[in-house]
Amino acid sequence: MPSVGKTLLTVLIALRMVAVDAVSLAEPKIPNRPETSGTRLITADTQRSIDRGLRFLSDRQSEDGSFGPGRGYGRDVGVVAIGGMAFLASGSTPGRGPYGENVNRCVDYILASTRQSGFITVANSQSHGPMYGHGFATLFLAEAYGMSPRKDVREKLDKAVRLIVASQNKEGGWRYDPEPKEADVSVTVCQIMALRAARNCGLYVPKDTVDRCIEYVKRCQNEDGGFRYQLVRKSPSMFARSAAGVVALYNSGVYEGPEVAKALSYLQQHPPRGFFVDPHYYYGHYYAVQAMYQAGGDYWERWYPAIRDQLVRDQLPDGSWSDQTFSNEYGAATALIVLQVPNNYLPIFQR
Repeated sequence: MPSVGKTLLTVLIALRMVAVDAVSLAEPKIPNRPETSGTRLITADTQRSIDRGLRFLSDRQSEDGSFGPGRGYGRDVGVVAIGGMAFLASGSTPGRGPYGENVNRCVDYILASTRQSGFITVANSQSHGPMYGHGFATLFLAEAYGMSPRKDVREKLDKAVRLIVASQNKEGGWRYDPEPKEADVSVTVCQIMALRAARNCGLYVPKDTVDRCIEYVKRCQNEDGGFRYQLVRKSPSMFARSAAGVVALYNSGVYEGPEVAKALSYLQQHPPRGFFVDPHYYYGHYYAVQAMYQAGGDYWERWYPAIRDQLVRDQLPDGSWSDQTFSNEYGAATALIVLQVPNNYLPIFQR
């Protein structure tokens, strides 16, 4: 009997060591990066707001995967992709979880909208620029593929990535159309996020493409730390595109340095104030919350509660968020992504 007890003790110790190793592998620590809080920042009120928002978005999704009344921006692949990201951020994955079928509809809609060239777009749908939609759609496909590797997703995702690489202009950025002519910071960040997500799930992305993007974004930074719209013409820094610029650097692998420090300092001068201040309010905070989450420490601890409380306060009775530029479905999707960042479910947001 003593030998049996000793053997059992040895087994228990071994299992404990395996469990510890599993935790360390699942939650890698980045050296010299301060710890940041996770789901404790999602209060009970916040979770109720999230639940209402997800129900609204689910109720507004059509059978084909688009959102809204079947016209306008609700059919744009970018809006569908952002809606899909909101569902993924809740913990659902393609075909699994409370919103698994909603995710599948988003995936199927985007796959059906992918042309032979790899360009993801829907004819006659409202769009702020086709490459915006393509970038967001490619990002969403990469996130979904990483959670449920489907051969049909892989094939079209690979074509979409190749189109992005081929469309980079000589300055190192991207513009509204899939042509290597002009570039701007806003469209560029959509493409580099898509490329980062694709590389994360095993697709090939040329290093030269990333390096040229880094140089383009850095050259677009103004002296105040914010970013101009285009390299070819000087323009003042603006909050939304400056938040996007920081995220472009992070997703290109630039995590520290004078450019990042100056950009974070600029963003801190523009704390959350309400959607009425900036017509690109949701777009800007979609990127700003990513920037602050990656920065960690005090940046994150101060920023997230501020935008969290504002979004919870501004939610409409039907569970949506008002957006006069695109649609309330778009407002809801972006707000939900912001609120759910502490869940840490989206690989593209993880450190």
